Amino acid sequence: MANALGLPTPPRWDLSNIFPALESDELRSAIAQCAAQLDALERYLADHGIARHAPRADDDATRAALDGYLERANPLIALYRTIGGYLQAHVATDSFNHAARRMLSEIEPLGVRLRQIDVRFSGWVGAIADALPRLAAQPGPAQAHAFYLRETAEQSRYLMSEAEESLAAELNLSGANAWSKLQGTITSQLTVDFARDGKAEKLPMPALINLMQHDPDPDVRQRAYYAELAAWETVKEPLAAAMNGVKGAAITLDKRRGRRDPLHAALDHARIDRETLDAMMSAMRDAFPMFRRYLRAKAKRLGHAGGLPWWDLMAPLGRNERRYAWDEARAFILAHFAGFSPRLEQLARRAFDACWIDAEQRPGKRAGAFCMGVPLVKESRILCNYDGSLDQVFTIAHELGHAFHNECLYAAGKTALQSITPMTLAETASILCETIITDAALAEAQSADEALAILETDLIGKTQVIVDITSRYLFELEVFQRRAKAELSADELSELMLRFQKETYGDGLDERYLHKFMWTWKPHYYFAGLSFYNFPYAFGLLFGLGLYAIYKQRGPAFAPEYEALLASTGEETPAGLAARFGIDLRDRAFWESSLRVIGERIERYLSL
Repeated sequence: MANALGLPTPPRWDLSNIFPALESDELRSAIAQCAAQLDALERYLADHGIARHAPRADDDATRAALDGYLERANPLIALYRTIGGYLQAHVATDSFNHAARRMLSEIEPLGVRLRQIDVRFSGWVGAIADALPRLAAQPGPAQAHAFYLRETAEQSRYLMSEAEESLAAELNLSGANAWSKLQGTITSQLTVDFARDGKAEKLPMPALINLMQHDPDPDVRQRAYYAELAAWETVKEPLAAAMNGVKGAAITLDKRRGRRDPLHAALDHARIDRETLDAMMSAMRDAFPMFRRYLRAKAKRLGHAGGLPWWDLMAPLGRNERRYAWDEARAFILAHFAGFSPRLEQLARRAFDACWIDAEQRPGKRAGAFCMGVPLVKESRILCNYDGSLDQVFTIAHELGHAFHNECLYAAGKTALQSITPMTLAETASILCETIITDAALAEAQSADEALAILETDLIGKTQVIVDITSRYLFELEVFQRRAKAELSADELSELMLRFQKETYGDGLDERYLHKFMWTWKPHYYFAGLSFYNFPYAFGLLFGLGLYAIYKQRGPAFAPEYEALLASTGEETPAGLAARFGIDLRDRAFWESSLRVIGERIERYLSL
């Protein structure tokens, strides 16, 4: 079977080894088991006096209570995440699947109970923080989870009372989480009538976005741009309501928890300080002129007198850009992953052969790409919307990097609580894998035109992560500031989006043709309880490039150290892991050195 491009239809993922089917006895049994384990853990907390204001026991009793909790909580978390991931996989690929959506809503109260247990345990750990060094001094679960316990104690100061946190967790289902679901449903089910090659078709929004970004015909790209804007116009009001709902809830809870501002919680989740963020962001801002030079050069090549119109921002440089059939993409990725590490190649081969990847574009499937771990089977699942472009080949490599990161954690025997990885480090493996494939494509280029096309794909991706990410970061900062005073209208959100696109892209883009609705379909703005999912991408890119430069110096000897780093991301700060490689994250010079790598590629692009 072929798709509209004449290429074989990309695969769908196989979930059957997780659970046989939505209606299976195995899934129902797992849900019942999860509920039973929650009951047992709640009784354990009560029986062992695990609560913020409970009387202090002696060290031996406290250590035993700690160990018992960790032994019970880890398998419960792995079970809940596996069930939730399985159901989310169905909803993400088919938002019309009412059975999956219903079952997802049925298990969400279990997640609320898990959150309530975590709050109670965290308050208790904060109360015994002074004893943690002694309690973790002897071998056992407490010692193995020493980093998690220290971090839990530090963050416990930002908890409301146990009753308030419990109520907040319950209300989240019909509050911020419901708004987040609404955004996902609207954006995944939106379709657009569009004509190509004399034939009208109804395209799901992700397919239309891919056309606007990657189609070799400039007329198709331009018409897709206008069609996309017109479609978002029809749903902007409910999406603005969803944005206001999510951000309003975050502001209220941050205030009640004693946070300085919404960014405070995001930095703690990322395990970095403001000094590190400021060093990185200031280096990025100073690098904007070189990105604008690249964008203006691309605009000139495509026949524009000034900056690029949005529909040409990610455009291929010619009508004959190479398209990759799925098997070609697979072979290319495997060949070059093998050159870095046999272990990486083996993981990627397993992902392809066992159908871990859902790549087909279809109605009801969400846009973009992601990778999720499935703890009980120690596997991953990857979603993308494959269209045969080199950009999508890079996307698959990127998501396989996340799967490799999961593999390193699984292989090292890390528990769920030892694997809690900050967003800043979650992008490390994905960026390095993407860079491996980019360098391989450049090395194999048969002509200057082919090298130019590869550089184009690479540079527009990096422009997105440095320039566009900054626009998103500034947008979210401003949205939070305004939402603290009043709700924002859809038009206000669009005006802010345009303002920060102009501020970051500058004369690299044509100000008449920007994208005011970028806030509508980026799911990161709508994550309940997780704000500022933007700057960690930039961190991951620049940190990954820094590690890749070290790999180029050390060769194969780098891989074991790198794999050890990936296995440790839940048990150390980014600063601590970076120090293993002699990197100081507060030093602007490090970020500038990574940006220079991109600058060298821009210079090569301009010379071609």
